[in-house]
Amino acid sequence: MSQLSNPLDIYKFLPKSNCKACGVATCLAFAAAVIKGEKRINECSPLNDDLIRELDEKIVKHPSPEEQLKQALVPLKKAIASVDFPASVQRLGASLTGDKLTIKSLGKDFSVDSEGTITSPCHINVWVAAPLLNYIIDSAGKDPSGKWVTFRELSHETVWDSFFEQRFEKPLKQLTDSYPDLIEDMIYIFNGKHVESKFSFDISLVLHPLPKLPILFCYTKPTEDIDSKLNVFFDTSAKDNLKIDSIYRLCVGLLTMFQKIASSHT
Repeated sequence: MSQLSNPLDIYKFLPKSNCKACGVATCLAFAAAVIKGEKRINECSPLNDDLIRELDEKIVKHPSPEEQLKQALVPLKKAIASVDFPASVQRLGASLTGDKLTIKSLGKDFSVDSEGTITSPCHINVWVAAPLLNYIIDSAGKDPSGKWVTFRELSHETVWDSFFEQRFEKPLKQLTDSYPDLIEDMIYIFNGKHVESKFSFDISLVLHPLPKLPILFCYTKPTEDIDSKLNVFFDTSAKDNLKIDSIYRLCVGLLTMFQKIASSHT
């Protein structure tokens, strides 16, 4: 048996009954989950033990997005060593605390040493850690212009557009619909600020996940006849201070934090 490196390779050995005993809706979805490392092949109960052992030795698991980001941190930490911290304070809107660079993210202090190790009083998730290090390395230090654009306008229709809509904007809208207090929590927990904007929304709120990377959240509550509306805007300077892929990952990190807040209050 050759190596099994994609879901279809695994699927051909499954019973194809979609019995859901593994906790997944279909056998093909189960095969995909096995490749991602989210499921083990022995969770397919109809398979006999001999086949399970044989398959398990041949399955090539793909790292999850979180694992890929953890791997990406290794070269980023090495690159941090070449950054002149004292000379970068003004560029980054940061401060120097001893030999560490301290950057405010959502009102909280994150300190980075010359080896790229991040410390903070609050939890550090990998989706935020990678953009933070990228910001230190790549930011041009351009001050915000005060002009807002959508992610699509900022990225000029890159491959990240569909990811941004499907994995950030839509889930955030659904979360805000089901947890109306989220907007207020953004203010009190993450140092958000209500702002006046030219857009016609019930609420317009700015967060600063990085000192020179403000994000504008605009939300209109649903009514009996009209669905809710949520849009996210970025300052036109954003791409000068953080690469598009890192902006996307930073937003996914924010969503992860928002989801944890919502789940702790339900």
